[in-house]
Amino acid sequence: MKKRLLASLLAGVMVLGTLAGCGGGSQEETTASSETEETTESENSGSASSESSEGSDELGEVTLVIANRDEFLSEMESGAIAAAEQLGIKLTTVDAQNDQSKLLQFVETAKNDGQKVIVVNPVDAAADACQQIVDAAGDMKVVFVNRPPDDIFDANTVLNENVVYVGSDETTSGYYQGQYLADYFKEQGKTDIKYILIQGTLGQVSTTKRTESLLQAFEDNGINAEEATAPLVADWDRATAQDMVTPLLTTTEYDCIIGNCDALALGAVEAMKSQGLDPSSIPIVGIDATTDGRQAIHDGDMYMTVFQNAKGQGYGCLMAAANLVSGKAPNEGTEWDLDAEKHTVWIPFEPVTIDNVDEYDNYELNIG
Repeated sequence: MKKRLLASLLAGVMVLGTLAGCGGGSQEETTASSETEETTESENSGSASSESSEGSDELGEVTLVIANRDEFLSEMESGAIAAAEQLGIKLTTVDAQNDQSKLLQFVETAKNDGQKVIVVNPVDAAADACQQIVDAAGDMKVVFVNRPPDDIFDANTVLNENVVYVGSDETTSGYYQGQYLADYFKEQGKTDIKYILIQGTLGQVSTTKRTESLLQAFEDNGINAEEATAPLVADWDRATAQDMVTPLLTTTEYDCIIGNCDALALGAVEAMKSQGLDPSSIPIVGIDATTDGRQAIHDGDMYMTVFQNAKGQGYGCLMAAANLVSGKAPNEGTEWDLDAEKHTVWIPFEPVTIDNVDEYDNYELNIG
C-alpha cells in the first residue's frame, strides 16, 4: 500500500511537469501551536522537475485551512506538506482553532490574495456552513477534505464541478468495527451483546454514518446488539470520553466499548486503567489508526481500529486542488476512485488488528 501511494506521488510529479498543476475528526490533544502557520515551498531539489516548478507557478499559492491541529488532522497536514514538496506546490497551512468565523477569514484572505483554489477542512460541516465557505471563496475553486458537507449524499449538495470533496466513505468505517465484533462474539458462541458507544459530534456526517454502519454490520452478521446505556456524545475528545465512561464501568453491564474514533476509544482505555480494570478484558475498538491507536493495539488495550489515510487525504486534497485549476478530474495522478456524481474522491478505509498493525506502522514511517 505504501508503495502504491509513493508511486502515485511520482506519477503526480510527472503529470504536473507537463500541466499547469494536477490535482479528513477525530479530536485529540493539540500537537502544534494553534497560532502557528506553516508554509511549505518546493526547493526544486530533485523531487520536482523544473517543469513542475513552472506548473506550480501557474497554479500559484495554495492555502490549506484545517479546523484544528488534533492528532489526525496534524498527520493529514503533514501529508499535504510532503505532497507540496514533492509536487513543487507553494502551500500555506493555517489553523482555524475550531472557529468558523476565523476559518472564513482565512478563506477571504486567500481570495483577496488572488489564489485560484482553497482547501478546507471544515469546522462546521453543516450544509449552510459549507455554503458560507463556498460563498466566501468567490471565484476560487474549493476542495473540502476529511469532513464532508453533511448534504454530500443529497441531490442538491453544495458540491459541484468546482467544489469537490476528498476523504473516506464513512458508510464503511463503522461497518468494519461491527463486522470485527460480530466475528469475535460468534467465536465465543454469543449473538446477544450489550455495547457502550462513544460518539463524536452529533449531526456530523462522520458521527452519523459511523454509527449507522456499525449497527448495520451487527444486523447483517446476526448479532442482536443492545445499548448498555444511551450513546455518550464526547465530541471527538479523549478526555471527555474518559470522564463520561468512568462512572459506567462498574455500574453497567456491557460486552464491548465502541468509539467513533481512536481518541474516544482511548478515553475508554484510560478510564478502565484509572479504575484498576484491564482494558484487554473486553473488546475496545476505534477508527482512524492514529499513532496512539496503533500503539494501543500493540499493547493489547484496543482490539482493532480502522485505518483512515491521513497523509493520503493530505496528498489527495492537493492533487484535487491542482487538478481543478487545470481542468482535470480531481483524482488524476492518484490511485483513488472518483465518484463523479457526488464530486468526491474516495480514499478507502481499511481494518487494522494485531495481525496487520505493523504494516500501518511502516506505512506511517515511510510516507512523507
